[in-house]
Amino acid sequence: MPTIFSKIIAKELPSEMVYQDDLVTAFKDINPLAPVHILIVPNKEIATVDDVEVDDEPILGRMFTVAKKVARDLGIAESGYRLIVNCKQDGGQEVYHLHMHLVGGRRLGRMLAKKED
Repeated sequence: MPTIFSKIIAKELPSEMVYQDDLVTAFKDINPLAPVHILIVPNKEIATVDDVEVDDEPILGRMFTVAKKVARDLGIAESGYRLIVNCKQDGGQEVYHLHMHLVGGRRLGRMLAKKED
């Protein structure tokens, strides 16, 4: 069954796309958590990081080079940004189509909160 991201890639659903090529698509998150919040997704449906195969390595590499390009294009490369990939329920994954969050545009703070005792 196609994911919401597959429908965005195919332009069946509207999005604020910032990049697309034959391997990956990048678009603005509809619920941004920072001034810049972009989702970078493989055009191929890969459910989770745990489903990645050796043949997917070119796609994964492209996701990182596109993240670099988009960060530069959006003016946050110099100050810095964060790349986040969640995997499955405990990792916080909500859409089961592998995706990378590129967030920046402000100081982001700690990556994880300390565990409360």
